[in-house]
Amino acid sequence: MEQEHIGARGRLGRHGEAVAAGWLEERGYRIVDRNWRCARGELDLVAWDGGTLVFAEVKTRAGTSVGHPLEAITRQKLGRIRHLVPAWFAAHPEVSAPAIRIDALAVHVDGPRNVVQHLAGVL
Repeated sequence: MEQEHIGARGRLGRHGEAVAAGWLEERGYRIVDRNWRCARGELDLVAWDGGTLVFAEVKTRAGTSVGHPLEAITRQKLGRIRHLVPAWFAAHPEVSAPAIRIDALAVHVDGPRNVVQHLAGVL
């Protein structure tokens, strides 16, 4: 039912986030939060990579007409994510992380095939 209200672009984004989460899990990451929202914005994925807590931004594109997905992750977007990290910790006082990292993931949807690119430590 929710899918009807999201729209095609929203469904593509949710699909990309699910693909990215699965891709990270296959590589040993443990997803602890998805689509976390507060008044300041949204964090796509939060995951443990060993002892590092990773805040990941996911961008998804079907085709190349609007450019590479990573082009949509601007300095301003990264700045907003950086400001969301303390808000996430404030909402999760039980979590203590010895290290944190902000990553970017691009998901290219090419028919039934999904290609993931992962940039660790973009900020």
